[in-house]
Amino acid sequence: MSIRVTNISKSYGAQKALDQVSFEVKQGEIVGFLGPNGAGKSTMMKILTTYIHPDHGTALVNGFDIDKQAIDVKKSVGYLPEHNPLYLEMYVREYLLFTTRVYNIPKSKIEEVIELTGLTPEAHKKINQLSKGYRQRVGLACALVHDPQVLILDEPTTGLDPNQLVEIRELITTIGKKKTVFLSTHIMQEVEAMCNRVLIINNGTIVADQYLHDLIDKEDQIIIVEFDYRIEEAFLQKLPYASHVKNTHGFVYEITFTTSTDMRPKVFDFAHDNTLKILQLARKNKNLESLFRELTSPPLS
Repeated sequence: MSIRVTNISKSYGAQKALDQVSFEVKQGEIVGFLGPNGAGKSTMMKILTTYIHPDHGTALVNGFDIDKQAIDVKKSVGYLPEHNPLYLEMYVREYLLFTTRVYNIPKSKIEEVIELTGLTPEAHKKINQLSKGYRQRVGLACALVHDPQVLILDEPTTGLDPNQLVEIRELITTIGKKKTVFLSTHIMQEVEAMCNRVLIINNGTIVADQYLHDLIDKEDQIIIVEFDYRIEEAFLQKLPYASHVKNTHGFVYEITFTTSTDMRPKVFDFAHDNTLKILQLARKNKNLESLFRELTSPPLS
């Protein structure tokens, strides 16, 4: 097991950032860590990399205890924070040489990691001359130069243009073939493209832990229906196979059904039998974005 988190809690004054969080990440997995702003993602990552300590609970990274064996954790983890902390006045190779000295590893690793991260065309430049995409590559190179078993990436694609985003996605996917990758992002398509599993956190609590292929293979479907006036959600819950009903806005409802059979005719018949007028009726597949919204959207007042 690469990461094992058990009942981790962390508060900042009266604000509880993490509340009894537990999960495991197996060796070789690429796991997406999702949640709205302030949900506790960065706090969890800082705890796993020993930058901050939890108030309660324990965590093991590569078998090392984050409190009792912090140095061993740091040696075995590569970390790219959300705000990539680079020495902009340094040259790329100079910065990576500095990093090898910190880890006390051979400088021969520099060329290996430059090639791995696709930095070769820009390796002769100062970091402040690089594009955002190449600066992210430098951050990844720094996180990889000591050959860690676990890579923890906090919002690694933030601020990248579409071309840079594809390049970094492909790089992370390649790295994930040999290492465990635990990454946070706000971009659902990135998780679906790179990850084989997703954890969703909301208000400091894990609300979903699911493999992507299970999400795709599920028979669940979502029907979007709009009426001409507000309907009680409990009333729509009476529909067969209805597992979840949510009023998204106005008189529009999303109804989740646990069946692959198209439920639009049933919704139409239900409305007719109960003298309800339908203004729109559509079906959409249940995907990561819909699951995320279902689990993290605040209730409408």
